[in-house]
Amino acid sequence: MEKGLCYGAMGVAGLLLLLFLLDLFAGFPFGGSSFIAVDVFGIIAAGIIGYLGWNTFRELK
Repeated sequence: MEKGLCYGAMGVAGLLLLLFLLDLFAGFPFGGSSFIAVDVFGIIAAGIIGYLGWNTFRELK
């Protein structure tokens, strides 16, 4: 159960990281209408959540 939650958190963080990077560089999927700061903070937040999921997954072994 715990490993599944870690996989889920890392998957969602990776998806959000991809979406914010695409919006920052290509203006897709959010149309680039958001401020650059929103994209940067979204990328940072997704990276932190991904790291926390990965670190917790390593501790469960």
